[in-house]
Amino acid sequence: MSAPAQPSQARAEAEHPEASGYRARRTLPLRVEAMRQLRRRRTLLMGGVLAALPFILIIAFAIGGSPDGEGSGRGGSRINLMDVATESAANFAATSLFVSAGFLLVVPVALFCGDTVASEASWSSLRYLLAAPVPRTRLLWSKLVVALGFSLAAMVLLPLVALAAGAAAYGWGPLRLPTGGALAAGDALPRLAVVVAFIFVSQLVTAGLAFWLSTKTDAPLGAVGGAVGLTIVGNVLDAVTALGSWREFLPAHWQFAWADALQPHLEWGGMAKGAAVSVTYALILFALAFRGFSRKDIVS
Repeated sequence: MSAPAQPSQARAEAEHPEASGYRARRTLPLRVEAMRQLRRRRTLLMGGVLAALPFILIIAFAIGGSPDGEGSGRGGSRINLMDVATESAANFAATSLFVSAGFLLVVPVALFCGDTVASEASWSSLRYLLAAPVPRTRLLWSKLVVALGFSLAAMVLLPLVALAAGAAAYGWGPLRLPTGGALAAGDALPRLAVVVAFIFVSQLVTAGLAFWLSTKTDAPLGAVGGAVGLTIVGNVLDAVTALGSWREFLPAHWQFAWADALQPHLEWGGMAKGAAVSVTYALILFALAFRGFSRKDIVS
């Protein structure tokens, strides 16, 4: 027969009815969630694809010759990134971002954010996580932070590998600008960091779409594919010039505003507008995800 609870103990239990030692903020730590996601095969596969892209480009340039050719613009009034891709490591990194920003970098964002909750539901482990008990807001917050962290890591991985591979293949030198002129290598690295930061912010819309869909479906591919598909639709709508100024409300309209960072004098106007549009859409989508998930019946 157990001894009766001491008055102080009984008073503490009355004031704090939750289980002894339980702290909601300590459930599902970010470190645990990050290790779970890092060990998944799709994470390793996506990292391998992004790390391999610079080497594929180097092989393509080696087979096809110099990227500049007749009509490329080297002798004209304008230089584009592909024309000077092999000039230096910095140019090669900028070109790698240019060829991948439109679609390839969309995929890891949609994958990491769209697969995170839906995959738990598809494995029938979501209800057990919530029964641990992990509060719903805490679960979503942990998964969102880790997903965005992996998305940012994917975008940083590509230029880092491109810089290393480009330095080995083409040497270290100044960054030749699309509009002419050049930036010293020491000045080029901060500009490339600005480019990566803006690309990440511009992809928050895709992250929001994927994360919201992930809370609505038990099919990870549906959330990932839906986010990628809607992103493509946005790109198509931006190509419809008949929409006029309405296109400025589309995140896709500003996706290459980072080119303003590759100017003799850095221009913030386009990137500021693009970031404002992307963050606004993303916050709305994240809010919808948290609101819908807090009221959803979890049966899987």
